[in-house]
Amino acid sequence: MDLRQLECFVRVAELGSFTKASAMLGISQSILSRQVRRLELDVKKHLLHRNGRGVTMTDHGRRLLAHGRGILHQLDLARQELEDTEHAPAGKIVIGMPPTAGKLLAVRAVTEFRARFPQASIGIVEGLTTTMQEWLMLGRIDCALLYNPAPVSGLDYQDAGAEKLYLISRPPAARRSETVRLADIAGLPLIIPSRPNALRTFIEAEFERRRLPLNAALEIDSIPAVIDLVARGLGHAILSRHAIRDHALQRKLHAARITSPEVVSRWVIATATQRPLTRLAQHTIDLLKAVIAQELSADATSPARAVPDAETGIPAT
Repeated sequence: MDLRQLECFVRVAELGSFTKASAMLGISQSILSRQVRRLELDVKKHLLHRNGRGVTMTDHGRRLLAHGRGILHQLDLARQELEDTEHAPAGKIVIGMPPTAGKLLAVRAVTEFRARFPQASIGIVEGLTTTMQEWLMLGRIDCALLYNPAPVSGLDYQDAGAEKLYLISRPPAARRSETVRLADIAGLPLIIPSRPNALRTFIEAEFERRRLPLNAALEIDSIPAVIDLVARGLGHAILSRHAIRDHALQRKLHAARITSPEVVSRWVIATATQRPLTRLAQHTIDLLKAVIAQELSADATSPARAVPDAETGIPAT
């Protein structure tokens, strides 16, 4: 398989047009068409459907596109590593983050990255844990921040921090107590992501371990939507403090730390075992660990919101 042919196919597939791809690559459409056709002959599969509106991929084309993107990305990394010197790292790195972390961590991580590595560029994509694990294996991303991941062959994990979970409620359902026992949450109507969301999997495991019932009243995969629904009094949520810290409705919510036992989740930074880290990647991982530590420290020192009696109508306990 020729790399030039692969690049031609990837660009046509991504843009959905031979005209746009030829302009991007700076070659004629006839040459581009020959390159793609030679690739199809090489793999003995039809990769593209050509029609008057452009091109669409066959099933084989979609499979090859996923691998092709990873191969071209790794080729870019190899070029960057060879060009790297003792000066500030250059090149591009792509980081995967779950939606629960992306809102707060992405802004801070990008800001720090641009300040430290002005010659480099950064990309951030959001996805579920299982999706990002697949992207790592395919080489589409360089590292990923994962939430309580299960061990996966071919991936390396580095601990990035741990955080306590809280019961998030709306007055008057919420008491002023700063803590709540896990057993007291059993049976409460919870607004929770659907499977295979990592947070859902982790919470279910904690309840099952202690043989407690879990009442998933609503399954909502958007954390901002979960918070909005809790603020409307439609149920409770189990989240970290940072998930609600900058939300517009934060002051309408109460966070009680879960105890007896404490429920602590962990963050890890994952990389693909078979792909050596570039200098930029290692520096970026160190930066991510520092940013996560700062965020978790801010959550730890921020007290649970004390809801005034006038709001709850419930005496403090």
